[in-house]
Amino acid sequence: MYVVCKEHVELAIDKFVDEYEDAPDIVDLKETEFSDWDPPAKCAECEKDGAFLVV
Repeated sequence: MYVVCKEHVELAIDKFVDEYEDAPDIVDLKETEFSDWDPPAKCAECEKDGAFLVV
C-alpha cells in the first residue's frame, strides 16, 4: 500500500506490481474518506501532499 502524489502514481503502481504480481486499485484520497484510518499526509516518495492510495 502506497500513498503518493499525482507525480509518483506510476512509480507506486510499478512497485506494487513487482511486489504482489497483481494490478493495484487506485483510490483518489480527495474523494474517499475512511472511518477508521487516516492516510499519511505526505507522498511516500517526496514531500508533496498524498493524493492517491495504491492498494
